[in-house]
Amino acid sequence: QVQVVESGGGLVQPGGSLRLSCAASGSSDSINAMGWYRQAPGKQREEVASIFSSLSTNYADSVKGRFTISRGNDKNTVYLQMDRLKPEDTAVYYCKAVLYSRETSALDFYWGQGTQVTVSS
Repeated sequence: QVQVVESGGGLVQPGGSLRLSCAASGSSDSINAMGWYRQAPGKQREEVASIFSSLSTNYADSVKGRFTISRGNDKNTVYLQMDRLKPEDTAVYYCKAVLYSRETSALDFYWGQGTQVTVSS
């Protein structure tokens, strides 16, 4: 059973920084991509940043230049360094892992439980 576990959320003042971590475990299938999404109250979940097995990355326009996604050496861990945080960054942040199933030759998607990030003075 694949598990995706996030950590690192919390309360921070505007202009501050936080680092989120996400670890995927429980499968020998290769990880195709991992990404961070967020959902603010009353809004739809949106993609924040993703990193692929090639190490290419995607960022939402709203976080470009402020957030950095990176992958750990074990390839099953991903980080989101968030700098110059704004109140509008307040949301529950979710990690998604995309695994390539050798059994079905298809991509499987797994989500973490989410971690709250609150930017407020």
